[in-house]
This record gives sequence, C-alpha cells and structure tokens, in this order.
Amino acid sequence: MHSVEAFRHLQLEAVEWRRYLHENPELDYRLYNTASFVAAKLSSFGISYIETGIGITGIVALIQGKGGEGRTIGLRADMDALPIIEASNRPWSSKIPGKMHACGHDGHTAMLLGAAKYLANTRNFKGAVALIFQPAEEDGLGGQRMVQEGIMDRFGISQVFGMHNAPGMEVGKFGICDGPILAALDEFDLVVKGRGGHAAKPQETVDPVVIAAQIILGLQILVSRNTSPIEALVISITKLNAAQAYNIIPDHVEMAGCVRTLVPELRDFAETQILASAQGIARGFGADVEFKYCRSGPVTFNHTEETNMAINAARKIVGPAGVDDKIKPRMGSEDFAYMLEARPGAFIFIGNGSAAGLHHPAYDFNDEALPYGIGYWVNLVETALAA
Repeated sequence: MHSVEAFRHLQLEAVEWRRYLHENPELDYRLYNTASFVAAKLSSFGISYIETGIGITGIVALIQGKGGEGRTIGLRADMDALPIIEASNRPWSSKIPGKMHACGHDGHTAMLLGAAKYLANTRNFKGAVALIFQPAEEDGLGGQRMVQEGIMDRFGISQVFGMHNAPGMEVGKFGICDGPILAALDEFDLVVKGRGGHAAKPQETVDPVVIAAQIILGLQILVSRNTSPIEALVISITKLNAAQAYNIIPDHVEMAGCVRTLVPELRDFAETQILASAQGIARGFGADVEFKYCRSGPVTFNHTEETNMAINAARKIVGPAGVDDKIKPRMGSEDFAYMLEARPGAFIFIGNGSAAGLHHPAYDFNDEALPYGIGYWVNLVETALAA
C-alpha cells in the first residue's frame, strides 16, 4: 500500500475536475452534464465497461485487475448539488444561480475519478472494482434507486464502500467507527385542526396556533423523558405554517419535521408516540390532528470486517495517528445506508479542514484533501483485492 505522496501527481488534474463540477452544479437526478463529464473522463482513462443511465443519471464502471479472477468491490461517490445561492466568493463559484455544491459532492466525484485513473493504469489487483457514481443523494433516494435497479447483483458486487468529507476535521485525517455511524432519517407532516375566528375573540375559537405550540414542547418530552439518554433520538419541528394576517386565528396549522435515530426500534416508537402525544394534546383542547409519517432512510451501519479494511487502508495513507477509528456516530443521514443494507461495507469521513459547514452558502471542498481521498480508494482496492 502507498502513502499520500504516491498520489500527489494526480492532484492538479483532480482540482481541475473538481472546480469544473463546482462551477456547473446540477440537482437530484438531473445530472446530465455531470454524468456526461464523468463518463467521458472514465472512457479517457481506458475503462472499457461503463454503464450509464442507472437511476436516470447514475453510472457504474468496471475496472478489471490484472491479477486474475476474484471478487468485485464497489466504491461509491455522490454527484448532486443543493438548491442554495453560493456565498463562497471563490473564483470557481457556481455559474448556475440558486445551485451550488454545498456538500462536497464535487470533491467526492473528483476523488473517485482520480482513483479510477490510477487503478485503470496500474490494475494491481485481482477481480474487479465497480465505480459507482450516484445521483440524488440529497433527496435521499438515489442510492435506494440504484440498489433497486439491481447494481449489486448485475455487477457482482460483494462489498461496498463510501466516503464523505468532514469540515472541522483536519485535512489528512480520517474518522470511522464500527456499527452505526450515521442516523436513520424519517420525516412527518402534522396538521392541527381547530376552529378559526377573529383574533380579538379567541374565546370563540379553538386556537390551533396555541395547540401547535403545546405539541412542539410536548414532543421534546418524548426525547428527554421517554427514551434512554444513551440511545440517541432527535425530533425537530422544521416547518410551521399558520394564518397570513395579524388579526386572524386560523382553522388549522401545518407543521412538519424530522426524526433521527441510531436505534431502529426508536423509529417505531417515534412514529407511534408523536401521533399519540400530538393527538392527546389537541383533543384536550377540543381540536384534532392529521398525521403522516415517512421513513426516508435507514441507519448507516458499518460492518466489522469492512470497517477494519477501511481503517487499514486509511492508516497506510496517513499513519495510525491520522485515523480515529472510534468517532462518535453523527445524527446526519446518508442514502449510502441502502447500499450497506444490500451488501456489507463501510463508510468513512475524510478531513476537509476549517471550511464552512456542510450545506452552508460559504462552504467549499478543500482541494488539499483530494490526494488523500484518491490514495484511500486505491489502498482499499489493492488491499481488498490483493493479487
């Protein structure tokens, strides 16, 4: 396996790819220019098997090693951007108003392209590596869709690996843990149905605004007093819509939010108890609720054998001190979880330095991280598929 110095010669080219993608962001499944760019680069590396149009704009490319027959492992990078107005003030800022790569998927794509170029040239492994370029991670459905379209069976993938940049983690560092590393994500809509009227006569109404406020506070009790403090559960109300005038008490209030947990059983608890709590509060005031709960993504769960493979590959790049193999799980979510449900694998974080946080208008991927990510992918392949 190699240290990062073996991959610095790829950095300048990878920076060019990354900044081109940053300037030309696309959303969800509508990655037509991005996918075309990626496919063209893969072809220019001498990769002969490239399948496009998976999950609308997803790509899977296969590189056969020169070591003979063997397993196939999958490496995944996401490609989509976010509907955010960029405020990074970089020379390579988005040229598309209202769209930007605020989560570093441009960097993820560039790192996997760099690894693809290296691996296509050296092929020092047996079996094959499947390069998975995925759309619509931000929608939480692109990974699921590629799995549903059969990429694991079609390409004979036995293990699968993902990587994400981490602002606040030093460049040249990696973070990973065995077991849950990212939370499941569920979403819900809640309508409080009261009786509206004039704001000067609240006694003649069943005020859904006041009831909604009580429900918001009540839901926090589910977290603080109905679940174990060592089992993470987050319930957040993120949308609230009532009357649009100063002097009207509305008939109803629309609320929405999300639930995040690392324990699958708590998803059942949340779905049942959010309704029970909201309904109890509303009916106590003479109102009622409508409730819709949607499970959007499972827990991102790292498998032990594959986690150890990832740790070893990262340590060869940055040394033992550069890899925190016991990071605390994070409450963000990832649709790579669907791939980890389909096949054993592992998800790792790579340091992005002191950049703005993910999904922030001032965020930018740190180009100094590129050779570390490229090297990690190469070491992982050459370790997992040792000739």
